[in-house]
Amino acid sequence: MSAIDFATNPVMKAFLAGSLSGTCSTLLFQPLDLVKTRVQQTGPSTSLVRVISTVVSQDSVRGLWRGLVPSLVRTVPGVGLYFSSMHQMKTSLCDGRPTALQSALIGSSARALSGSVMIPFTVIKTRFESRAYNYSSTAHALSSILRTEGLRGLTRGLGPTLVRDVPFSGLYLMFYEQLKTWVPDEVSRTQSSAAVHFSCGLVAGLLASLVTQPADVIKTRLQLSSGSGLRLTGAVLQIYRDRGLGGFTTGLVPRSLRRTMMAALAWTVYERMIRSIGLK
Repeated sequence: MSAIDFATNPVMKAFLAGSLSGTCSTLLFQPLDLVKTRVQQTGPSTSLVRVISTVVSQDSVRGLWRGLVPSLVRTVPGVGLYFSSMHQMKTSLCDGRPTALQSALIGSSARALSGSVMIPFTVIKTRFESRAYNYSSTAHALSSILRTEGLRGLTRGLGPTLVRDVPFSGLYLMFYEQLKTWVPDEVSRTQSSAAVHFSCGLVAGLLASLVTQPADVIKTRLQLSSGSGLRLTGAVLQIYRDRGLGGFTTGLVPRSLRRTMMAALAWTVYERMIRSIGLK
């Protein structure tokens, strides 16, 4: 494939548009991800304001973006892979017009692929955000985990991550596509398309976040349990023993804000980009 064909390939266009949207949303909403991780690390009794003030007092405002580099390393190619694989499935399997069930299956499959490929950087990002590990860089974190925990350490929490992200993406795409079809034509004509996409994204993200929150709590607990031998069942029992059923909703507010806003922005930028580069 020539350089021109590579640049004009629809899947490559979708990858580039998705990567750009992931970059924008990660830069803006990294503080919410950090706060979510810290709340899940310390317990549901810790208020968001207290977490933010602690981070700022220890590391200044810049500390709210701790873990940004591994977040970008994970999110930029990960979102690009998600959008490109999703685009390929939508165009090849259902001519770009999926039903609600097809949207759920396509979103789930695309996220399963990207989530599995990028899991090492998800582990590194979570540990950077927790401040429980003194990694100096992403490369240092990678080598340290390989040295002390082996390849298994880089896939820690893969199961809960997929249990969290696969349903989230399937539900999100299903809600998002359906919400767009419910927008009256007169609203679409009189309102900015970006505003419509962003509003649909907000609602879809909120609904999907609520369903998948327990898996996120379990995922964080596993990825922070270096060398403890903690398994999935043990993590579930540990969370329940420590905090009861309410422990599985720890960090819901910052995560819902981040996932909802991040997904809404990512889809808005993606929809605008694919029109600008002639993909739709």
